[in-house]
Order: sequence, then structure tokens, then C-alpha cells
Amino acid sequence: MLDSLAPTSPITAPAPGRRRDRRRSYRRLRRAPVTVAVALLIVVEVAPLLWLLLSSFKTQAEFVNEPAWSLPHSFALDNYREAWTTGRVGAYVLNSVLATVPSLALIVLLGVAAGFALEVLVWRGRHQVLLVFLVGIMVPSQMILLPLFRVYFQAGLSGTLWPLIVTYTATGLPLTVFMMATYFRAIPRQVFEAATMDGASVLRSFVSVGFPLARNAVFTVALVQFFFIWNDLLIALTFTTDDDLRTIQVGLLNFTGQYGETAFGPLFAAISVNVVGTFLLYLFINQRIMQGLTDGSVKG
Repeated sequence: MLDSLAPTSPITAPAPGRRRDRRRSYRRLRRAPVTVAVALLIVVEVAPLLWLLLSSFKTQAEFVNEPAWSLPHSFALDNYREAWTTGRVGAYVLNSVLATVPSLALIVLLGVAAGFALEVLVWRGRHQVLLVFLVGIMVPSQMILLPLFRVYFQAGLSGTLWPLIVTYTATGLPLTVFMMATYFRAIPRQVFEAATMDGASVLRSFVSVGFPLARNAVFTVALVQFFFIWNDLLIALTFTTDDDLRTIQVGLLNFTGQYGETAFGPLFAAISVNVVGTFLLYLFINQRIMQGLTDGSVKG
């Protein structure tokens, strides 16, 4: 009876350090699915690139007689030398540069100016003009290749890189104009009104105010168009009738022997030169891309 009336011992609360450890464990457990998903995504993205690089060092006999996942016996650069000399990868890369740089310059210059005029300036019919550019986005490029081929042939442009430059510019402008109009819409109108009150002309407002404010957006749009032009195969294959004018994507089709046998080693080396170069470019400017993609998402 006396034992039942004895005071019970107080319940002690867990120590603060133990509570912190529990919270950390709970947060780690909650983040585990996300961590696993990210790791799986990295493996899916990196594994093909790693396999491509390793395969570029294999000989033809290794491709034929050994499993696809086997490692190369040596890391000699014979495949890269053959791809650069016999496969003419250097000439094809130069043609891609000569076709991409002028097209990209025209797309950026005309697209940014058109987006500024359609969104910042006030004039009758600008919404209808923007609708025309939106319609241009929905037109498949496959529908215009045959008529364009005839036009270029009659104009005497066949056998040059001009058909590629003109076609890339025409197909890239609708999306560029639409995206730049969206980015200019996010810039407060008071900025342009203040520039006008200070005596700035339309051209000065565009060069000194509009273009610097949309610089990250311009950078992002230019990079999107760059990858579209550089990785294009259909347009380049249609309009490059001369082997000396082939771009890198079309040139990769040349790594086939007389009887249909593919030279896998030089082919994988040429693909590695193409893929790794653009991949390193993307890694170098990744943060600018992310910043440019979010600039037009919220109106300032």
C-alpha cells in the first residue's frame, strides 16, 4: 500500500541533440526518393556518353568479335586521326560553323528587333502580325523543303551554303519572335517611358535599354537556335548536293564502305567530336541558360 503511494519518477524529455538527430534522419529519409531519382537520371544521361567515348577507341575487330559493353584494348587515337583525315570531319565541322554563325546572327538580330517592335511599340495591327509568327511555328519544315529546293535551284543558289542559311533563318524566326515578345512583356513599361521622356529615340531605347535588359533571354534563345541548327540533318541533307558543303551531321553518313560496311571506330570518334564539343559548351553556359529561361516567367 505504501509502495503504491510512492512518488513516481518524472518523464524525462529527450535531449536536444537527440531531437536534432531524429529530424535529420527524417529529412534524409524524405529526400531519399529524390536522391535515388536524380542518381538514376545521371546514370541514364552519363552512361551513353561514357560508352560512346570508350567505343571511339575500339578497333573494327573489337566491334565485330566482342560484346558491346567490353572495354577497348588500347586508347590509341587512330580512329580520331582517320575520322579527321579520311572522314573529313574537320571540313564538315567548318561547314557547320559557316552555316550556323550567319544564320544565328540573322535570327537573333531580326527576332529580337521584331519582338521589341511587337511588344513594346504601340501600332495598329501588331497583334495580327504576332499571330502570323505563331502560325509560322505550326508549319512543319518538311512541307516547305521541296518548294524551297526548286526556288533555290532556279535562283542559282544550289551548290552554296546560302540555302541552309536562308532556310535556318526562316524556320528559326517564328519561335524567336514569340519568345522575345514574351520576354519584353515582362519588362516594366515605365522603363521605356522614362527613356522616351529623356529624349531617347526608338532605336536608342532598343539598343541601350531593351537589349541589355533582355540580354539573358537573347542568350538563351540564341543557344536554343544554335543547337537546333547544329543538330539539323533533314534540311542540310536536302540542300547540300555537294560533298564539299556537307555539315557534320550529314558527314557522319559517309562512314560507310563500298559494300555497306560501317567503319564503327572512326564513326564513333566523329560522333564523339560532335557530341562532346556541344556538351562542353552547354556545361560552360548552363547557369546563363537557366537564368534566361526564368527571366520571362514572372512579370516585373
